[in-house]
Amino acid sequence: MKLWRATEGPAKEVFFAQRHHPGRLSASDFTHMADLGVTIQGQSFPHLIYHFVLTYSNWETGTVCFSESFESLCEGFQNALWELGKVPHRHRTDRMSAAVNSLTDPAEFSQRYEAMLRYYGIEGEKIQAGQAHENGDVEQRHHRFKRAVDQELMLRGSRDFDRAPAYQQFLKDLFARLNAGRRQRLAEEMAVMKELPARRLESYKSERVRVDSGSLIYADRNVYSVPSRLIGEQVEARLYVDRVEVWYGQKKVEEMPRLRGRRKHRVDYRHIIDWLVRKPGAFENYRYREELFPTSRFRMAFDALRETMGTGASKEYLRILELAAKESETKVDEALRGLLAAAEGALTADPVQEMIAAENLRPLRTVTVAAVDLRLFDELCGSGEMLQ
Repeated sequence: MKLWRATEGPAKEVFFAQRHHPGRLSASDFTHMADLGVTIQGQSFPHLIYHFVLTYSNWETGTVCFSESFESLCEGFQNALWELGKVPHRHRTDRMSAAVNSLTDPAEFSQRYEAMLRYYGIEGEKIQAGQAHENGDVEQRHHRFKRAVDQELMLRGSRDFDRAPAYQQFLKDLFARLNAGRRQRLAEEMAVMKELPARRLESYKSERVRVDSGSLIYADRNVYSVPSRLIGEQVEARLYVDRVEVWYGQKKVEEMPRLRGRRKHRVDYRHIIDWLVRKPGAFENYRYREELFPTSRFRMAFDALRETMGTGASKEYLRILELAAKESETKVDEALRGLLAAAEGALTADPVQEMIAAENLRPLRTVTVAAVDLRLFDELCGSGEMLQ
């Protein structure tokens, strides 16, 4: 059969090598990084890289993101162009939903993606459905880039980073080393590419939403709390890659980290604590009650209060939470640590408040600077004579 297929069988698909021209084409795609095992302070850090490549010189760069949303695409694409300093003539993607409409839609690209390409004067390209090899330049760079990241992490001796910006700087340094050998071909591209516009586009999605009676807004199918003074008002939610900004009357009134995924919630106790202390009975069965324990010690304090006070625990815990909102969450957390460790007497808001007051009254540490013996300078300079 093998001999027959080779001599008499049907023709096989042929892949035609393409010649690349300077400055003409760039390509991009998202790639998942979970298999590299990167952590932030020991916690898993699931993320993607928006990977941008110039097909002639193989110059590349990337942006950390957390979903294949249009906001991630817009942020990563613009980061690449402004780091490059020029604009290629064409840009190719696969059929990512953030950029390309489904086959049933007569419009080739999504409205927002088309507007971004038009702003930068770039002609868009997309590959055919199920033909990933047509975006082979960036697919091959995915493989080599992740292999380079893996090797750098092994040389580093650790896959853990203190903060996300430290990991982002690690990637930026790696891209710089990878691009070091591509300067000559990159110079050829830069000579024929177009200039950037005067400024970047805003890379966020805007939604007009109304604040409900629970001091909550629903943005991109997730729930966020806002200050209760905004209840009943219509606000603008600006959804960036990593954060959500809430604007009212042309003024930013709140900012919080953006939730990843759908049907999730982020409730800040500071937004609603004033009314919770007036309605303590609502706390026990509050739908988002778990969001009202900012640290594990707050939860431990509430459990301890329930053991000693029963139904009155909610009211006393809310007094503690009010102290955290009006004084300092860190100071309250530290006070709870001491009280829980001591296990002496009932844990209530009063000893917490006393400990915070004592901390605030503690005098600043006195700093003493020792006097400098000027004869040391004479010895250094040779009995007071200036050194020649």
